[in-house]
Amino acid sequence: MKNTALTTGAAALILAVGLAGHFASGAIYSSVEARDMISALSSPALYLGSAIAASASTTLALMLTLLGLVRRADAEFDPQMYRQIYRIAVLSTILLAGAVVMLLLMTMPIGEFDDVPGSWFPMLYNALYWIVVVLSAGLVAMVTMLFGTVRSLIAKLTPHDDV
Repeated sequence: MKNTALTTGAAALILAVGLAGHFASGAIYSSVEARDMISALSSPALYLGSAIAASASTTLALMLTLLGLVRRADAEFDPQMYRQIYRIAVLSTILLAGAVVMLLLMTMPIGEFDDVPGSWFPMLYNALYWIVVVLSAGLVAMVTMLFGTVRSLIAKLTPHDDV
C-alpha cells in the first residue's frame, strides 16, 4: 500500500506541474503562436523522448534480470513481488511505445504544413505538450515503482535490516 501511494503521489505531482505549466503558458490562439511553441517544445521533447525510451527499455531488460534473481534466491517470495515486477514491465512497455510515438510526432516537419487549417496547430501543440507531461509522469511512476520493488526485495533478502 505504501508503494502505491508513493507512485500515485509522485505521478500526480508531475501532472500538477504539467498543468501549472499549461496554465502559465496561457492560451494559444493563433497558428503562428502555436508553431513557435511547437518549435520550442520539439527540441527538449526529442531529448526527453529518447531518454524515456532508453530508460524504459533498460528497465524492461532489468526486470528479466530481477526475475532471475528472485527465482534463485533462497527466500520465499509472495505473489505480490511478481505482481510488482509485472506492473513495472507493463509500464515500461507502455512508456517505450509512447516515447516512440512522441518521437515520431516530434519529427514531423511542422513548418512545412501550410495547407492545413490554422486551428490545427494549437490542437497539435496541446496534444504534444500533454504527451510529454503524461510520459514524464509515467517515467516518475515507473521509477518509484522500481524503488518500492527494490526496497521490498532488500527487506525480504535481509529481514534483519529495516528498509
